Amino acid sequence: MKLNVLLLLTVFTLLSFTSQAQRGVRIGYIDTEYILENVPEYQEATAQLDDKVKRWKSDIEIKLTDIAQKRKNLSNEKALLTKELYEERKEDIDYEEKEILDYQQKRFGPNGDLMIQKKQLIQPIQDQIFAAVQDIAANKQYDFVFDKSADVVMLYSAQRFDISELVLRSISRASKRQQADSRAARRAAEDEDVVPDYNPEAEARQKAIDDKREAREQLEDQRRQEILEERAAKKAEAEAKRQALIDQREQERQEKLAARNKVSENNDTLEPSELNEDGTPKTKEQILEERKQQKLRDREARQKELEERKQRILEEREKAQQEREAKQNNSTETDNEEDSN
Repeated sequence: MKLNVLLLLTVFTLLSFTSQAQRGVRIGYIDTEYILENVPEYQEATAQLDDKVKRWKSDIEIKLTDIAQKRKNLSNEKALLTKELYEERKEDIDYEEKEILDYQQKRFGPNGDLMIQKKQLIQPIQDQIFAAVQDIAANKQYDFVFDKSADVVMLYSAQRFDISELVLRSISRASKRQQADSRAARRAAEDEDVVPDYNPEAEARQKAIDDKREAREQLEDQRRQEILEERAAKKAEAEAKRQALIDQREQERQEKLAARNKVSENNDTLEPSELNEDGTPKTKEQILEERKQQKLRDREARQKELEERKQRILEEREKAQQEREAKQNNSTETDNEEDSN
């Protein structure tokens, strides 16, 4: 490439010397990158290719992540596996990884699908640019036309020598002629000036309008994206709260089950007096209250027993007194009978 550049500069120098006697050398240049950025067909195809590349990369990343997880799982299970089973599974994982790497090379390698589709994408545009440059150079009588995007180093380039807009218009006219669906439209496209006059001021005004429109669209897209992200964040927050509530309920249920199981285990070692009618253990307060009530009942029983004993004693004393009185009465009556006799 450097040899071609040196050869080109040498030829340019010789021609400039030989043509000074006749007329000045006319030089122009184009910016291929700028032209490609402003060709709608190329941009649409590039966007489609970018989407396809993203899908390829996403698929590869997912598969590589899956392989990494499999290797981690195998490493964790190594102690539980036999050497033969471990080697077999490791070989399967290595084979899957090799397939993914081969797929990656097929897509993104030097001769992969990406490079082939890029060449297929840019080749028609390059042909159109080359044809347009030839027509413009012939009509405008340019001696040299350089490509600013190529390896030729341009330390300075005046705007008036830039014919990129002319190339763009030429490509646009060719596209219109191909897309014309009527004879009148094709005639109108053919009647257009092959190299129309270029008005920098009008083009700058149009570009400013286009930049403002693009900036406004970008702001709208950004705002729309922010709204979508905000909705997604709210949805994720609601889902997180719902999941937290579900987890809390599950935890409470597990705690209740654990408590019930613990109660069931403890019931086997508790006395019947320490259990309620439903089989649940009594609380400390319940046990204390029952003991208090039992003491009161015991006290009442003892008091009742004392009262009954006292009553029996009184009755026995009264009965004994009555017997003594009856005996005394009988003894008196006997004495009286003996005296009368």
